[in-house]
Amino acid sequence: MKTSISRRMVLSAVAAASFAAIPVLAAAEPVHLGVSIPAATHSFMGGINYWANQAKKDLEKEHKDLKITIKTAANAPEQANQLQDLSTVSKINALVIFPFESAALTKPVAQVKAKGTYVTVVDRGLTDTSAQDAYVAGDNTAFGKIPAEYIAKKLGGKGNVVALRGIPTTLDNERMDAFNSVLKNYPDIKLLDAKYANWNRDDAFKVTQDYLTRFKDIDAIWAADDDMAVGVLKAIEQAKRNDIKVIFGGAGAKGMVKTIIDGKDKRIDADVSYSPKFIYDAIKLTAEARLKGEKLPATTIIPSVLITKENAKDFYHPDSPF
Repeated sequence: MKTSISRRMVLSAVAAASFAAIPVLAAAEPVHLGVSIPAATHSFMGGINYWANQAKKDLEKEHKDLKITIKTAANAPEQANQLQDLSTVSKINALVIFPFESAALTKPVAQVKAKGTYVTVVDRGLTDTSAQDAYVAGDNTAFGKIPAEYIAKKLGGKGNVVALRGIPTTLDNERMDAFNSVLKNYPDIKLLDAKYANWNRDDAFKVTQDYLTRFKDIDAIWAADDDMAVGVLKAIEQAKRNDIKVIFGGAGAKGMVKTIIDGKDKRIDADVSYSPKFIYDAIKLTAEARLKGEKLPATTIIPSVLITKENAKDFYHPDSPF
């Protein structure tokens, strides 16, 4: 699948069209934007932290009436406490939050919003959407659909597939449901099993070891995260299996994208985008909207697209931790 429009261009077009339809409010005051994100405990969250700080650097340089304060939390209670500090001590008037957990953060976010703070929630939705003004996320349906379509095509509509899921969440359910909906169109493709590996390399290694022991013929593996794909590769190498024709990860980690660019592993020639850079996009959209006295659309979905050798350079960010 070849695309001539970059993800940033698509997002900008969506945002521009949305803003055009929204009347400008009263002249905006200076914006003090709080950003609340999980700590960099693994590579994807490392990417979230990298892009959040890059947004602060770029946007504060560009807008003199904008101040951004970033807080990182190791768990949900710490994030809830930080929200209180951002609201009462830092006195933010806008918030972009990537919740550590959905249920545990819903009430703390609602309390911040009740004080008149504009709230944009990113990726992990809250259990009560009235606690937010806007929601920005990647396309989880496409994240599951694109790999299934690619695998089915590569296998010629016939073969054995195993899958590694993330953590039990609505986000993961959306992805798996989309994957299964495609495979229903291919009766000669059999999904042997789909187990949770928690978006973790070590857990993925263990799950793949189990698959390789139980199933003597596997044609393709969908590891729904590029970190998990690393664990998959390690398990395959250790087992000395050569029957697997396709390994498809997810999210566009720089190592996986570089593998596609270099063409050095024939089993890995595609990925699906779900870059942690969406936190940059969410911060930018929120900050610039509030500086103009505007609101974001209730929901902004950042497209997930197929990454192949033809467009991989557009998704390669060598300075990012992810």
